[in-house]
Amino acid sequence: MAGNPAGLAAPKQDTGSGHGFGTAPVFLASISTILGAILFLRFGFAVGNSGLLGALLIVLLGHLVTIPTALAISEIATNRRVEGGGEYFIISRSFGTTIGGAIGISLYLSQAISVAFYMIALAEAFRPLAPLLETVLPGAFDPRFISLPATGALAILMLRRGANIGVKALWVVVAILALSLLLFALGGTPEGVEVSEPGLLDKVADPDPFILVFAIVFPAFTGMTAGVGLSGDLANPSRSIPLGVMGATLTGMVVYVLVSIKFASSAPPELLAGDQFVMSRIAVWGPIIPIGLACATLSSAIGSILVAPRTLQALAADGVTPFRRMNALLATGVGKESEPRAATVVTAFIALAMVAAGNVDIVARIISMFFMVTYGALCTISFFEHFAARPSYRPSFRSKWYLSLLGSLMCLFMMFQMDPVFALLALIVMVGIYRGLRRIHGEDDLAAIFQGVMTQVSRRFQIKLQSSAVVRRSDAWRPSVIMVNGRTFDRASPLQFLAWVCHRYGVGTYIHYIQGLLKSETFRESRHVQANLVRLVRERKGAIYVDTMISPSLRSALSQSVQLPGVSGTENNCLLSEFMSDDPAEIYAEVEEACHLATAARISSLVLRHGDRFFGQRRSIHVWLTWHDYRNANLMILLSYILLGHPDWRRSEIRILAAFPHAAASDEQARLKEMISSGRLPVSEKNIEVIATDEKSDFAQLVRDRSMDADLVILGLTAERLRQKGFDLLLRHPELSDVLFVSAQERVAIE
Repeated sequence: MAGNPAGLAAPKQDTGSGHGFGTAPVFLASISTILGAILFLRFGFAVGNSGLLGALLIVLLGHLVTIPTALAISEIATNRRVEGGGEYFIISRSFGTTIGGAIGISLYLSQAISVAFYMIALAEAFRPLAPLLETVLPGAFDPRFISLPATGALAILMLRRGANIGVKALWVVVAILALSLLLFALGGTPEGVEVSEPGLLDKVADPDPFILVFAIVFPAFTGMTAGVGLSGDLANPSRSIPLGVMGATLTGMVVYVLVSIKFASSAPPELLAGDQFVMSRIAVWGPIIPIGLACATLSSAIGSILVAPRTLQALAADGVTPFRRMNALLATGVGKESEPRAATVVTAFIALAMVAAGNVDIVARIISMFFMVTYGALCTISFFEHFAARPSYRPSFRSKWYLSLLGSLMCLFMMFQMDPVFALLALIVMVGIYRGLRRIHGEDDLAAIFQGVMTQVSRRFQIKLQSSAVVRRSDAWRPSVIMVNGRTFDRASPLQFLAWVCHRYGVGTYIHYIQGLLKSETFRESRHVQANLVRLVRERKGAIYVDTMISPSLRSALSQSVQLPGVSGTENNCLLSEFMSDDPAEIYAEVEEACHLATAARISSLVLRHGDRFFGQRRSIHVWLTWHDYRNANLMILLSYILLGHPDWRRSEIRILAAFPHAAASDEQARLKEMISSGRLPVSEKNIEVIATDEKSDFAQLVRDRSMDADLVILGLTAERLRQKGFDLLLRHPELSDVLFVSAQERVAIE
């Protein structure tokens, strides 16, 4: 299931500041949060409503989330130096500060408000004393009489004494917590209650739905990361975090299993479901349970008030808030341990406000979702790191990729099972925070997250496709176009046209040619040019891959490029060249040679002759077919349709004009209409014109009369005719502004 536990003893990390704690505080903070108020107040309810088997199933399902998360944290902590901020630090250093900040802010608010929840639960431990307290209090017992001063006292204690006193207090309260559980285990059936032989399925007559019971109990299992927030105060986080987190998670699971069995064997389902203090009636000495409850909630509150300010301090250190002075204030620590005093004050005010509000059920439901998102993010990081297979990811403790994936999916599944409305609300809040941070910082971490994963996916699929030797179907053709050009920054049309062709249906690779030999100077130039190309494509919102090539001649650059696979790993099937009518003869020669190289490599040639109109209004595309273009016709028509996939051309109209001999004209017209209809191409019948002609007709006049004002004209081209007539073949129809010549080298079907 995981790597050798001996691997947990990673090389010591020096965090540079903090208290230099060992493993015990991590374990104590985590286990005290796991064995909290829900165990004392609501777990009997779970056994009564779900039966022993149902309760054990709840424990199992809950730990399908927590164990993969604990393994993921252990793995990540042994791979990198973990500084202050705990879970936020791990997430932000993997996902970046924009996504990490969105999760981190939500996580911090959850931790801060959790202090209030635990203090409210602490006050509940005094409810059995309510009659006595009402004799000294003005009016009826209000839990806030206990929770407000207790919260204030805890905050003052943390501000005056810092984490040291908090950790010392944890030792005391966890010891009392352990004693209360021991006395509960040694207890028996409550006086006056009869219990038959316990059955696995025994439960109350009208039980609450299983998923509702699970939603109530599940937060109890999720405290295993409470100690991770102390990462900046640990002497060796790479050892203490895995040992403390895994130890607390497994210990907590065993305790919940044993408590389930004890409940089922000591009290009937009706008593378990109806009395939230049933543990007091079972324990050897009943008063120890309210004391244990008080210690459990107090220890959880201590853990939260230790961790939350450190999360806020790490957020401020990364400049997550939009206010520089606020970041500086909150990030500053006091003393050599860098105690987050300002962050503790902010946390205390939030906790006091929530305690004063009294009923914070709605907030509780949202922050439960924030915790789930955090755990899901930690599991996702581990899964991505496994899948991306980065050499720099070398944890000394290894989980398994499928466990991390299971944890991620279970977090998402449980969120929507527990409360779909609040799950959706929590995600909306986090997306809103992410968008705000992205606007402030101008960073987008999503591409970085998936880069390694997509590299591996692409690599594996391409190797699989290549080894399977599947013959590509002619009706599955899509353009994979490469262009090698040295005039990138002198003319806009070629790069833009490539972006249009490959916007939706294809893959485009643009290579800027730099003449010369590969040397340090030319290489530096190529990197500078590539950066400019990336910026240019981004500004034009293009979806093509750009790069540079240094080569002694354009011919050698073309020869190398057409032999290499495209950016998607598939072979290039089109070579795009470009020229203007008034270009010098050497450019004509380059274009002609590119066509011959494409023919030799058995890929189609696309030659763009462009003018000054920049494709006009992009409202009309004319496709001209002749008896020379039987091989090219399908590709020419399909390219016209592909262009419509770009928003710039979506309002354009395709017109097909075909010049055929008199004898074949009617048959060709019927064939074209059938192809357009069966191929579901957006060409109306009125835009299909077949012109009966012969060799004596003036084809140039036909084109001039009908396509003079077209924004783009597509004409056929064959290698044989190019060899016979030379470059003059590409200079025909000078009255047309933008022309695409197409020479197909493979069969393209339109079905």
